[in-house]
Amino acid sequence: MSASVTRVFDLLKYNQENFSKDEFISGKINGEWLKYSTHQFCEVTDDLSRGLTTLGIAKGSRVAIMSTNRPEWNIGDYAIMQLGAYQIPLYPTLAEHDVKFIIEDAEINVVFVGDAQLFEKVKKVVADIKHDVKIYSFNKIEGASHWQELVEIGKKTEVDLETYRNAVTPDDILTLIYTSGTTGTPKGVMLTHDNLVQNFKKSAVLLPPNVTHALSFLPLSHIFERMISYLYAYLNIATYYAESMDTIVADIQFVKPSGFSTVPRLLEKVYDKIVEKGKSLTGIKRAIFFWSLSLAEKYDTDKNWWYTFKLGIARKLVFKKWQEALGGNIQVIISGGAALNPRLARVFWAAGLPVFEGYGLTETSPVISVNHFDAIKFGSVGKPIEGVEVKIADDGEILVKGHNVMKGYYNKPELTDEAIDNEGFFHTGDIGEFINGYLKITDRKKEMFKTAGGKYVAPQMIENKLKEAPLIEQIMVLGENRKFPSALIVPNFEALKAWCKIKGIDYADHDTLINNKDVHEKYHKLLDEANKEFGKWEQIKQFALLPKEWSIDGGELTPKLSLKRKVILEKSKDVIEKIYKDAENYHPEAK
Repeated sequence: MSASVTRVFDLLKYNQENFSKDEFISGKINGEWLKYSTHQFCEVTDDLSRGLTTLGIAKGSRVAIMSTNRPEWNIGDYAIMQLGAYQIPLYPTLAEHDVKFIIEDAEINVVFVGDAQLFEKVKKVVADIKHDVKIYSFNKIEGASHWQELVEIGKKTEVDLETYRNAVTPDDILTLIYTSGTTGTPKGVMLTHDNLVQNFKKSAVLLPPNVTHALSFLPLSHIFERMISYLYAYLNIATYYAESMDTIVADIQFVKPSGFSTVPRLLEKVYDKIVEKGKSLTGIKRAIFFWSLSLAEKYDTDKNWWYTFKLGIARKLVFKKWQEALGGNIQVIISGGAALNPRLARVFWAAGLPVFEGYGLTETSPVISVNHFDAIKFGSVGKPIEGVEVKIADDGEILVKGHNVMKGYYNKPELTDEAIDNEGFFHTGDIGEFINGYLKITDRKKEMFKTAGGKYVAPQMIENKLKEAPLIEQIMVLGENRKFPSALIVPNFEALKAWCKIKGIDYADHDTLINNKDVHEKYHKLLDEANKEFGKWEQIKQFALLPKEWSIDGGELTPKLSLKRKVILEKSKDVIEKIYKDAENYHPEAK
């Protein structure tokens, strides 16, 4: 193969020379599929690059994209990067103050926005910014400059793009991705072309050869899906963007993908729907369904002939329908962003829907390790990919070194020095261990946690807000790898007794009080009120009231009166399990 790939935009020439096709990148917009052939895609990208040069965009310039997934996102991405400019993705749900901070911090000159709502948001923000920022929209919006205007200008502009491309080295910055810290302002992660190229090349070897077209629905603003979009281009896999999460069932049936990437939360939803259908079956069909499910939960890669024989029957009678529900062609599902429940992983593998669970961070471009056909251990995040060195520090923290580690945090040398040590190891903030060469994440060093949907939740902010309520004495927010955050609450019993007296509720003891229906209703109202201040993924959906205060003597608090989260989680594990079990049984909307 002639074209070599050392910078991300080399993928375009590589595709043109080796596997040019009619459907390279496609997206469903307003119910219609918009399809770009390799030739069309590259042509439009080059025209947009030329158009951008007329705005003064060149090596080191900063251009942002704020949009949901669509082919124009990729066109913009490649058009920016082949000029040597930095592409800065802005997540569409970012708050205005974060958008303002990023535009100012990264000194962004041009922003591409997807729709009218995002245009209005950015327009409002830009009005308060001192430097000049131009906005172009992907949708046609009254009063907004359309991206095609730049394409048209580019068609008439004589520019030798090869001169721009030649000036870009593999070690040059490709992108700044802003991640929100536990507290304070977002940090710009500087990733180079080489970071991404090495990461998709070393990850690509793990995919089966029969993956030909993929459905994409995770946000391209995140490094996970963005790296995978490059990996698809590298492996001659046609990409199709689902219109939205609401249309995903129809989009899967249309595309019939051989693969997709996801977060565990979506696999849980798929599984929950299937089980709900199973529960509605009767007689022999119901018996066969749950026999198959029980068999799937025991799945392992090291199987005996008897298990294999039974699994063959289960696949024919039950799991074939699961495969059909996902289009009938799935060869691989890539899961990341949060930990996948090992039981769920076994069930999907047994159903003939292999899930490659991996681990990584924005700062590591992102893949550190991944399970795949040749090396899988359920409950682990697989073995490190080639070229990535992982070691466990004395305190159990996972440290990473290799081609995937970022250049540093933009304009924050002190934070970079904190994150990357003298030996070049990046400190992940996760605690882990190796089991026979497989990496297992056991804890988070930081108190921040991720839900099963891959969303970060900073518990202290929520706890501090809720502690403002006079009826709450102590609270701990939890939900690591769970469907939603929940809380353990120790009431202020003096205040609660007074409230009960007014309401005519008899007080016998703490245990009786915390099980009272009216008391529960009151705490639900308190939570609903506080939840209004937080994003949907951060909101407390369920809680449990505890009868006894946490203390230093009890081992739940440090001498500084900080929560010993691990201790509280261990002591309350039965209560926590009940919270989530009850939610599944009685609160379908919480799923």
